[in-house]
Amino acid sequence: MLSEGVFFDTMRQGLWTAVIVSMPILSVALITGLTVGLFQALTSIQEMTLTFVPKLAAIVIVFWVSMGFMTQSLVAFFNIQILPLIAGG
Repeated sequence: MLSEGVFFDTMRQGLWTAVIVSMPILSVALITGLTVGLFQALTSIQEMTLTFVPKLAAIVIVFWVSMGFMTQSLVAFFNIQILPLIAGG
């Protein structure tokens, strides 16, 4: 049985890992959205696909580039935090 301290520490580490893993995609989506929004405001072009397509393309590219980092972070969290709990250590 897990004590409360171990449980909350594991949850804290899991949430922190989720933040670190999602940060590249979220930051690129934010920057792309701001850039496209500024472009739309300056040119008065209000096309909905203009906001969707560049943001989707940027997210896919960043996901593809940072996939190795994301996988390493999640595997490290699983090996360091979760496996010892499952094994009873």
